[in-house]
Order: sequence, then C-alpha cells, then structure tokens
Amino acid sequence: MSSTAILLLVLASIAVVLIFAVIGIYNGLVTRRNRYKNGFAQIDVQLKRRYDLIPNLVETARAYLKHERETLEAVVAARNQASTAARQAASTPGDPGAMRGLGGAETALTGALGRLFAVVEQYPDLKANQNMAQLSEELTSTENKVAFARQAFNDAVMDYNTARETFPAVLFAGTMGFQSAALFEVTNTAEREAPQVKF
Repeated sequence: MSSTAILLLVLASIAVVLIFAVIGIYNGLVTRRNRYKNGFAQIDVQLKRRYDLIPNLVETARAYLKHERETLEAVVAARNQASTAARQAASTPGDPGAMRGLGGAETALTGALGRLFAVVEQYPDLKANQNMAQLSEELTSTENKVAFARQAFNDAVMDYNTARETFPAVLFAGTMGFQSAALFEVTNTAEREAPQVKF
C-alpha cells in the first residue's frame, strides 16, 4: 500500500469518527431537551390541576364572603393570568421570556391566594365548611406536587445546559439549533413556600 493510500485511509477513518461523534452529541442534546420538555409537561399538569381547584375554592367561599368581592375577583384574575402564562410557557418550555412570565404570574396568584386565606381566617363558618377544608387540602397537596415537578424540570434544564455548554458539544450546539434553556425560578421569596392553609 502506498503512503498516499494509507494517508487517505487514516483521514477517512478520522472523518467517520468525527461524524459519529457529532451524531452522538446531537442525539444526546435531543434526549436532554426532550427530558426538560417532559419535566415542564409535569409542571403543566400540576398547574392545570391547581387552576381547576381555584374556581371551586372561590365558589365555596363566595357564599360566606359576600363583602369580600374584591378579594375573590383578584384570585380569579390572578388565576386567569397564570393560566395564560402557563399555556405560553408550555408552547416553548425553557424559553427565558416565557419562564419569567410564568414565574411572575405564579407569584401574583400565590399572593392572591394568600390574601384569600387570610380573609377566610376571619370567617369561622367557612373555616368549618367541609368542602372548603377538602379543597384547601387538595390545593396544598397540589402546591407540593408543583414544587417537586419544578425541581425535576430545573434539574433536567441544568443537565441539558451543562451538556450543551461542555466541550465538544459547545462547538456544534448553537449551529444545530440548541439554545440555552431557562430555569423555572422563583423571583419572589414569599412564593418559595406553599401558601399556608389552616382550617
């Protein structure tokens, strides 16, 4: 075999190895991206459950809180804004703008729910209502599930971003369309804890 043929064989082997390496990087990034999208889908399921519970909670409280109309309307408005923000974030999970919008809407909803629960404390008959107690328990359970789903999503985003930013993937990720994903972060320290529901 001539030295030219050996050189061509070595170059072809290197090219094949590089092609398989790029394919491996691409497939790994796709897998990680799908993992964080699935993580957001789990958050979305729990947020929808939360949004479905809130109208029932408001309806149960409405009969008792006739003089607290503004509080009830604020909860409903915050729920609607959070639901819209969640739909937008679900269409592009990991998008920094969508995640900031969802975080802000969730902060507003948590604040409105906190005000509702503070008002409910002033009505002993409402606190004793079995439907209200059950809905509050379900809401607390859902808040915990949202927190766990948020943690799983953020872990998946961190794994994806790390894989995307490490060598050699960093050389190809941007050109292959893999953009950095944003975490679902809590901007308001008061939201870091689930609303306290005491009945």
